[in-house]
Amino acid sequence: MTLNFGGAEIHYAVAGEGEATVLLHGFLESSKIWEEFLPEFSQYGKFITIDLPGHGKSGCVGEIHSMELMAEAVQNVLTESGVKKGNFIGHSMGGYVALAFLEKWPEKMNDLMLLNSTPQEDSGEKRKIRERSIEVAQKNKKAYINMAISNLLPPENNKKFAKEVGRLKEEANKFPTKGITAALEGMKIRTERTDVLKRFTGDKIIVAGKKDPVMDFLKIKALANECGCRFFAFSGGHLGYLENQKEFRKLCISSNK
Repeated sequence: MTLNFGGAEIHYAVAGEGEATVLLHGFLESSKIWEEFLPEFSQYGKFITIDLPGHGKSGCVGEIHSMELMAEAVQNVLTESGVKKGNFIGHSMGGYVALAFLEKWPEKMNDLMLLNSTPQEDSGEKRKIRERSIEVAQKNKKAYINMAISNLLPPENNKKFAKEVGRLKEEANKFPTKGITAALEGMKIRTERTDVLKRFTGDKIIVAGKKDPVMDFLKIKALANECGCRFFAFSGGHLGYLENQKEFRKLCISSNK
């Protein structure tokens, strides 16, 4: 299914019936990361998957895809789908988008799971890395994607999940360079939302990878405690839905029963 948002087509899909859960993919990913979970998940409710702007089959809306802009696209999908309130599961950048949605429409969120994500804004050092990433992506998109995705897993899991990682890279190479840089710009300028998460009274979960190369496990664990979140530790890196698929399935199903 598609809808028009800011002059671009946003692609989404709906599976199952009942209470709605929105699945939001991360940077350099698309709704395809959820496909193998949907046959099982959709037995427990309605699941909505969305290609965020500039990712998957969705078009670009502008030079900067802020988390607020992406959240607005998500809200348009929910309106189009007749969903007034739902649960959210956001992987990495998808978690940033879910938090932006929560800040603007808190009455429309039941529960929230942040998978390999954080409510914190980028540090000054991280912003500089985003800026360098934009330059590299503009010069050589393929090289940037290969490096960026490989850096999400510890070395042993890059080998173990070589086929799956290869498919992620192949899919990401189909995205327009403008979509990749617009997301990097949006993540770079995203605002601190720790207090937003603290104030949220629904069930809230943070899942972190013990070997995550891009997020400090102990800091995320402490942050979960500070925000009153249930915390789950996975053994892998930044791609919890892939590296710890069994545990992720179990957690999602138990949360939706």
